[in-house]
Amino acid sequence: MMRVRDSVVVVTGASSGIGRATAEAFARKGCAVVLAARGEEALEAAARDCERHRGARALVVPTDVTDVAAVDDLAQRAVERFGRIDVWVNAAAVTVFGPFEEVPLEDFRKVIDVNVMGYVYGARAALRTMRKQGSGTLVDVSSVVGVVSQPYTHAYVMSKHAVRALGASLRQELRIEGAKKIHVCTVLPASIDTPLFQHAANYTGRKVVAMPPVYSARRVAHAIVDVVRVPRREVVVGPMGRAIALQSRTAPGLLERAAARQVDRAHLSREEPAPAVGRLGGELQPEGYGAQP
Repeated sequence: MMRVRDSVVVVTGASSGIGRATAEAFARKGCAVVLAARGEEALEAAARDCERHRGARALVVPTDVTDVAAVDDLAQRAVERFGRIDVWVNAAAVTVFGPFEEVPLEDFRKVIDVNVMGYVYGARAALRTMRKQGSGTLVDVSSVVGVVSQPYTHAYVMSKHAVRALGASLRQELRIEGAKKIHVCTVLPASIDTPLFQHAANYTGRKVVAMPPVYSARRVAHAIVDVVRVPRREVVVGPMGRAIALQSRTAPGLLERAAARQVDRAHLSREEPAPAVGRLGGELQPEGYGAQP
């Protein structure tokens, strides 16, 4: 069991959604939080929220997670300011919706760059520091779509499967090394109320809405704090997510067919046409975690 209070925590994707909620959850525990994302204005707003909590300190580091040098600099600045990195949370993510052959390859590649290579760069920077310290926890935010796939978000689904695979592979390597005080944990949220869907590029012609049941970003943040306190391999967030994970082991074919129908009926609106093609990860406005679906 790890003592969370007074930890130094780096969070990517900290300007909105799960990342922002996670930074504030650690701030409530009196942690020093290092907030990273592309948009400095939204990061500064998130930092102010964090610093309202007694004992919390916040450092803003605007970072493009697809730039390995920028991610290395993020780790270096965290250590220079606070002396160590106890926890690193990879939470940055983007997505694109569309029929497979109609999604531009540049959008497909951007999703993989942010959601996979961004996590690779973060893991390398975090583990390099944690190995020197002899301890630390890396948390990667995957998704239940890393358990059961869905149509129209091929790149996102691939990325979330890849995040699970990365975590498993790193745990194996650390076990071989005997690094018992370095932990790699993967968190798999179900449908969460975040701006991810508003910021998605969309080539379906239908408006994307969060698929019910929808859980809050704060619920995921609490799960992340808990998995740092008591490290576990994987944690699914939300009762529906846990039901999906169970059914994936007992009736995978049935679940795959049901997921396809559910996405078509509930994830893509039949009443509202899609707005203009999204920005593929545009920054959230400073004042919130996300819009209600």
